[in-house]
Amino acid sequence: MIAWPLLVALIGVALLFDFLNGMHDAANSIATVVSTRVLKPHHAVLWAAFFNFIAFAVFKLKVAQTLGTGIIAADLVDPQVIFAALMGAILWNLVTWVLGIPSSSSHALIGGLIGAGVAKAGFAAVMWGGVIPTMLAIIVSPAVGLALALVLVLAVAWACIRMTPLAVDRRFRRLQLVSAALYSLGHGGNDAQKTMGVIAILLYSQGMLHGAFHVPLWVVLACQAAMALGTLSGGWRIVHTMGSKITRLTPPQGFCAETGGAIALFAATHFGIPVSSTHTITGAIVGVGSARRLSAVRWNVASGILVAWTLTLPAAAAIGAATWWLAEWL
Repeated sequence: MIAWPLLVALIGVALLFDFLNGMHDAANSIATVVSTRVLKPHHAVLWAAFFNFIAFAVFKLKVAQTLGTGIIAADLVDPQVIFAALMGAILWNLVTWVLGIPSSSSHALIGGLIGAGVAKAGFAAVMWGGVIPTMLAIIVSPAVGLALALVLVLAVAWACIRMTPLAVDRRFRRLQLVSAALYSLGHGGNDAQKTMGVIAILLYSQGMLHGAFHVPLWVVLACQAAMALGTLSGGWRIVHTMGSKITRLTPPQGFCAETGGAIALFAATHFGIPVSSTHTITGAIVGVGSARRLSAVRWNVASGILVAWTLTLPAAAAIGAATWWLAEWL
C-alpha cells in the first residue's frame, strides 16, 4: 500500500494525461468543422467538449476493461508501473503536440504500459491477446475510416445530384453540426475510458477495489471531465494540420469524414477495442480528399503522419521503460 498523498498524486498524473489527451486530440473533433467555417474555433471546442463529457452516458466501459486487464498482466501493476506508463504517454504527447504532429494518445498510453511492464517483468508481462488486436487497429482504423468516408461521399453525391451547390452547402453546414457531435461523442467514449482503466487497475492494486473489474462513478466523471477540459483548451497546431494541410474540405466532405470516423469509433467502443481517434479521422479525411482526386491529398503530409503513427508505440514504450528503470534506481 502506498501513502494516500502519493496515490492522489498518481491519480492526478493520470488525469493530467487525460487532459493532454483531450488537448492533443481536440483537432480530431473540431478540425473539419473549423476548416469548413461551419463553427468558429471557440464555439467548436465548446461543442466538442460537451459531447466528450456526456459520452459515459452512451457507451459501456468495455474499452476501460481492455486497458485495465488486457495489455499487461494485472498482478504486475503497481504505482511505479502506472507512473512510468503515464510518463511515457505524456512525454510523447507533448513532443508531438509541440511539433504539430497528430499522433495517437491511445497508442502512446498502450506503449507506455508495455514498456513499463516489460521493464519490470520481461515480455511475459504482455497480454498478447489484448495487445495484438490493438496493434492491428493501427492499420485497420484509418482504413475503415477511409472506406466509410468514400462510401459516404458517393452516397452524398447521388443524394444531392439535383441540388444547386448553394443548397448543398447550406444543408451540410447544418448536418455537419450533427456529424461533429457524433464524432466527439465517439472520441470521448473511446479515449476517456483508457484513463479510467488505468486508474481502476491502480485502485485494485492497492486493495481499494475488489471483485470483478469495474470503474467507480467518480473515476468515470473525473476522466470525462478532464478530457472535456483538455478539448476546451484546443490544440491549434494540430487543428491546422488536420483541417487544411492534408486536404481542403467543403461542408459535405467534412460531414462525410466526421460521420465515417464516428461510425468506426462507435463500433470499436462497442466491442471494447481501444483505437486511435487520430488515425480514424485522418483516414477519413484522406478518403474524402481522394474521392475528389488523388492529387487533392498532400501525400507528403500524410506520409509524415504515418511515420509518427509507426513511431508512437515503440517511442512511448521506450520512455515508459526508461522511467521505470530510473524510478527503480532512485
